[in-house]
Amino acid sequence: MAHQATPSSQKALMMELKSLQEQPVEGFRITLVEESDLYNWEVAIFGPPNTLYEGGYFKAHIKFPVDYPYSPPTFRFLTKMWHPNIYENGDVCISILHPPVDDPQSGELPSERWNPTQNVRTILLSVISLLNEPNTFSPANVDASVMFRKWRDSKGKDKEYAEIIRKQVMSTAAEAERDGVKVPTTLAEYCVQTRVPSQDSSSDLLYDDLYDDDMEEEDEDEDESEMESVGEAGGISATEDDGTSTRHYDNQDDSGNEDS
Repeated sequence: MAHQATPSSQKALMMELKSLQEQPVEGFRITLVEESDLYNWEVAIFGPPNTLYEGGYFKAHIKFPVDYPYSPPTFRFLTKMWHPNIYENGDVCISILHPPVDDPQSGELPSERWNPTQNVRTILLSVISLLNEPNTFSPANVDASVMFRKWRDSKGKDKEYAEIIRKQVMSTAAEAERDGVKVPTTLAEYCVQTRVPSQDSSSDLLYDDLYDDDMEEEDEDEDESEMESVGEAGGISATEDDGTSTRHYDNQDDSGNEDS
């Protein structure tokens, strides 16, 4: 029975998930939406201290294509967000998540778009940076962009934008409590990096399965290589002399004795 190889995207995602759970990005918590589906992740984002988002608990989904990392994932907030670069449906508009095509009309350089060297870690860092420093030149939410510029240019005197954000932050407290999550409110708490404990052993089993797949593929390759080596280096050749078949072993001398 032929062994079905694991897609390279699953292997890449399993390695990234394991890395992010052992060495998380500050301010984020990563889990799978379903333990058996590596292509859909849930992200919990903690609002950074000393910003408008301090104390907030924002949830989002990252959905990966089957050809990841050659194509970018999508990043959608589940929590309602009022932000210049977040669409009404929660989709994040950011250069790093745009396909690597040459589009002069977008105003983006090809180097700013997605490429296979990017990963989930760079996406998370870009998103947290975008929350604090919106791009108002190509907004996804024009009204939020106008309101943000008024707040920024007035140095906080125009409070409409800030008040909307603070209301959204306060509304997330109930969900954090339901999820049993303590939201960091100080810089010291926010910067602590701890491994997220697995709810069960499913993730480890999945990782072991993928590792076993790699080992089986390597073993098969090694077995094929050994068979080829035997056939080439220590193989048996048949010759015919006057209709009589004889066998000649490459590792024997003319006397029929094996080389020592």
